[in-house]
Amino acid sequence: MVTYSVNEVIEMAVQIERCGYTFYNEAAKRKDLDEKAKDFLSYLRDEELKHEKTFMALRDEVDIQVLQLSVDWELIAEYLRTIVESRIFNSESSAIELAVNAKDIKEIVKNAITFEKDTLLYFHTLSDTIDEPKTHTALRKIINEEVSHILKLNEMKKNLV
Repeated sequence: MVTYSVNEVIEMAVQIERCGYTFYNEAAKRKDLDEKAKDFLSYLRDEELKHEKTFMALRDEVDIQVLQLSVDWELIAEYLRTIVESRIFNSESSAIELAVNAKDIKEIVKNAITFEKDTLLYFHTLSDTIDEPKTHTALRKIINEEVSHILKLNEMKKNLV
């Protein structure tokens, strides 16, 4: 079993946010969407960029080699890797493909909800694993924002029916 360092797990979080940014950015460029939908997707794109910057700052500022890790770190790291590999956007190119090839805004919203759920699962697991206060606080803030994204997307989905 491959064991990932905390730094690698944080880097995976950065990649998740980059994929989300790419998806929302490409979706917002679509000509078949109204301005309200484009504005909402642009808002979500900007949120992903904000989260990416938060993780990059954590990676750069915190000596993550000294973070308190769960005694089950190997198992948790493998679980996190599985989440990353099985998520809806496993690369920026797959995010672009899903945004461009979605048949309509309903499919974009469905893909976005799936992405946000995948992201939430990853960040919850990471938050439960890392005890360092600054990192934990940042993760809790991002988790709350991701929950709000899901709720907003779900509301949008209801309004599309």
